[in-house]
Amino acid sequence: MTKQIFMAAGLRIAAAMPLALLFAAGGAQAQDRNLGRNLSAQCANCHGTNGNAQPGGFSLAGKERKYIVDQMAAFKSGARTGPAATIMHQIAKGYSDGQIALMADFFAAQKPAAANK
Repeated sequence: MTKQIFMAAGLRIAAAMPLALLFAAGGAQAQDRNLGRNLSAQCANCHGTNGNAQPGGFSLAGKERKYIVDQMAAFKSGARTGPAATIMHQIAKGYSDGQIALMADFFAAQKPAAANK
């Protein structure tokens, strides 16, 4: 009889697992929707909130996705040089190509501030 109770409990747990995994996956997807924004938060120090830099800074808001991806690749490889490259080489190397694409999508979707157009 005890064996039957354990078997029945095991079946209930096994039946509930797919449902639990479904709910867990839904939570992970909700976090992923903001991943590009979250990864881009570090960029605000120089490029401003949501990519809208202060006067004298370089804004990323509204820039084409391809432009951002290409520039980050150039920083990573060392092909892009100049004053900004000093820190950007180090920063770009810290992101995977997939993360850079997510950040580029985020910045491309942002509306440039009137002062940055």
